[in-house]
Amino acid sequence: MYIWEKQDWPQFRWDERALKPRLDEIRLLQGRLLGLTQAAPGAVDLDVEMDALIQNAIRTSEIEGEHLDVGSVRSSVARHLGLEKAGLTGRTTPESESLVQLLLEATHQPEAPLSIELLCRWQAQLFPEGAGLVSKIRVGDLRGEQPMQVVSGRLDRPTVHFEAPPRSRLDAELDRFIDWFNQPPADLDRLLRAAIAHLWLITLHPFDDGNGRVTRAVTDRALAQAEGQSVRFYSLSAAIMARRSDYYTYLERTQKGELDITAWLIWFIDTLKEALEQALIRVDRVLEKSRFWQAHAQTLLNQRQIKVLNRLLDTAGEEFQEGINARKYQSLAKVSKATATRDLSDLVEKGCLQPLPGGGRSRRYSIYK
Repeated sequence: MYIWEKQDWPQFRWDERALKPRLDEIRLLQGRLLGLTQAAPGAVDLDVEMDALIQNAIRTSEIEGEHLDVGSVRSSVARHLGLEKAGLTGRTTPESESLVQLLLEATHQPEAPLSIELLCRWQAQLFPEGAGLVSKIRVGDLRGEQPMQVVSGRLDRPTVHFEAPPRSRLDAELDRFIDWFNQPPADLDRLLRAAIAHLWLITLHPFDDGNGRVTRAVTDRALAQAEGQSVRFYSLSAAIMARRSDYYTYLERTQKGELDITAWLIWFIDTLKEALEQALIRVDRVLEKSRFWQAHAQTLLNQRQIKVLNRLLDTAGEEFQEGINARKYQSLAKVSKATATRDLSDLVEKGCLQPLPGGGRSRRYSIYK
């Protein structure tokens, strides 16, 4: 029996004593993050928002096994946030444009009410025209009469992990969810509301495809409402992606379990904590990037060098753990090996990069500190 088949669905229960210490810790982290961004100079908070939005767009797609081009996402985010400066603009794709627009609408208009029409429009934005859409997917509309199952394994012997409510119940179930979301109980903790909204909507699975991404957008809106601000400085999707296996495990256990959802709520809050902790690290990185460009405000650099330096500063510690070499510079800047070597030497001479220990033909460089 699935959770939605229980007689008292959706009357969820939980252990408040088990959750309170975790909720208190979340609020401390939220305060630290907000204080750090508010104390940052100039437009650094926009850079922090950009970083979080890039993470959100890329990771929410990766959770579903889809991989967006990082450069296209960065360009779309820069355009939508009005940060079209040197080194950030470039080629966008219909997928990156539509997804970034959806994520911004979800959080920049946090008090706008949900509706079935809005959810359908968000789902349609995930499948823009010309994006290689599979013709069997219903776009901008609720799923059809076929049973909606989450399965894995062989086609002739599939493992059914979950089955959503039948189509005959879907409209009424969505109406009930939307009424609850738009007018939640006054005594319900708003962070718990975000966790419940996530579980509830993903359990309804209202679309042929895109359910996870739409659900995470709704969750982001609930978190924006909980925090009383539209600007997002962290990415819950990035933290979920880091715990992707556990994410599906906890969803499946909860959807096949009882209406006491304490275990799911603990998992969600712990994941939110990780998102906030990672955001604090990324804010430090953005502040480092701001200090770098302030120090090199008068340094003469070409557009190739600016592009590569921004890439290094944006992804330090992830993509370039071992630094950058001439071959990687060639790939990023689309230049010959001779030009890459010349650009790198110039960046070292100007104090932008420093050579890492070792040398020879594969010499690597990192941001000068």
